Amino acid sequence: MRFFILFLFSIFIASHSYGKILKPSKGIIATSNSHASKAAHDIIKKGGNAIDAAVAIQLVLSLTEPQATGIGGGAFMLYWDAKSSKLFSIDGRETAPSKAREDLFLNKEGEKIKFYPDAVVGAKSVGVPGIIRLLEDTHKKFGKLAWKELFDYAIRLSEDGFPVSPALHNTLGYLSYLKTVEPAGSIYYRKNAEGQKIPIPIGSILKNQEYAETLKRIASLGAEEFYEGKTAQLIIESLKKSDENSLMSLDDLKNYEVIWREPLCQMYRSYNVCSMPPPSSGGLTMFMMLKILEEFDIKNLKPESKEMVHLYSEASRIAYADRSYYMADPDFINVPIDGLLDEKYIDERRLIINQNRAAKVITHGNPSGAGDFEKNIDISKPSTSHFVIVDAEGNSVSMTSTVEGPFGSHLMAGGFILNNELTDFSLIPEINGKKVANRVEGNKRPMSSMTPTIIFKDNQVYALTGSPGGTSIINYVAKSVIGLIDWGLNPDEVVQLPHYMNKGKYTELEKNTVLESLQYELESMGHKTKIMRKRSGLHIALKKNNGFIGGADPRREGLVISID
Repeated sequence: MRFFILFLFSIFIASHSYGKILKPSKGIIATSNSHASKAAHDIIKKGGNAIDAAVAIQLVLSLTEPQATGIGGGAFMLYWDAKSSKLFSIDGRETAPSKAREDLFLNKEGEKIKFYPDAVVGAKSVGVPGIIRLLEDTHKKFGKLAWKELFDYAIRLSEDGFPVSPALHNTLGYLSYLKTVEPAGSIYYRKNAEGQKIPIPIGSILKNQEYAETLKRIASLGAEEFYEGKTAQLIIESLKKSDENSLMSLDDLKNYEVIWREPLCQMYRSYNVCSMPPPSSGGLTMFMMLKILEEFDIKNLKPESKEMVHLYSEASRIAYADRSYYMADPDFINVPIDGLLDEKYIDERRLIINQNRAAKVITHGNPSGAGDFEKNIDISKPSTSHFVIVDAEGNSVSMTSTVEGPFGSHLMAGGFILNNELTDFSLIPEINGKKVANRVEGNKRPMSSMTPTIIFKDNQVYALTGSPGGTSIINYVAKSVIGLIDWGLNPDEVVQLPHYMNKGKYTELEKNTVLESLQYELESMGHKTKIMRKRSGLHIALKKNNGFIGGADPRREGLVISID
């Protein structure tokens, strides 16, 4: 009966694929999975805060959304501590093994290897995971409930099982190599009457006892168990089984550290918008776009008009052109943040935009303090997960986490997926005698597009936003900021806006939306267009009448729960 009830609940959530809260409440929870939202709500009801809830959410997502995120990956978190009125930016990004070199993804002839499966599948692509260390470090500093208590829901769900969601099933359907890699092939696929492996059906109860045992160890022994104990051994064994020449060592795991960075903030209109600094390119690229667009009358443009699509796409092209050359791990290169955001430089870049015609070519600029690098070869895929929490005391979390993927490297250890985050580095380290800033180096963090964001008005939390979606994340989040500020939309209205952007090759228009009708007009303006399916997963909280309302993207399986 219990499984039947769970199955019905999953079907209900699938048929009501996003949540929205229109009546303000003291706080809000918005995640990409109903079980994760419920786990967080249970923690809040027990007296926990936003950080406690974040731990519970991530542990559940590792189980229910293994195609996108997990404790075998990394994350960026923005945390607003209401008591101290201070914003914290926590970098739990994966790192390259200390022995990694810039030719990691090159063959003997010095040419880049095939992305999938050669670069992705197997030990070569796995970075040192950062999520568990991030969760423990933030919990030690800000959490209220006991660490062990935060694991209960995820452990129970792992042992009892959960109904497979449409998103999980559908992702399994288009991965050609996952079914051949064990143990993932046996966990996530079933044999049909002909003996062929097929994705585990929607609604089937999926258990993961090995993940439950891993969580029990970490719950009792802390992050040290993950990085130095049995789980660490399991990670190295999995990598060595895949490739006896695997570079990651037990010392790499033991030496991993989370970095508490200074948040990156910029004024947009009268709002202070804050996001992640490098090694995420998210905040910096988004701020370039917003500063370029701030001089235009966005408020009086309709979100789906050709004028808005044109302006937004051109601003995106400009910012992404600079992103490709100048953004990487700031502990390895000098990222010219001040130069890229300098008002004179932004004014210069804005002049590229002709409101009636798309520019034929947009190249990178020359901001103050920039190094002499070549273009990053970006091939990351649109996976990842995002959630937001505001608790009753006003503590707020906007967190984006990932295993890259889908399903990371396809390898597993301790019941969880290991990331393929090293493919977020440029596979080609040098072009025409110039180094690529985002090339592979030992202990380096690959450039990310993750853009967890918190917006402030008069030094008070006004809104939280963020999304999965690979290199498109930045555009999803930037448009959500515009939707909340310029267009005055509620979260459920923002998440339903159709997507458009240009990351350098063509103007992308979301498939099966009103944007398709603009294709001819945009092409007549000089745009090269492409109709595409867009897989955003925006989760948003917005302050309203001394409370908060929330929204979850209809393109995913999110659930919003109010905190009273």
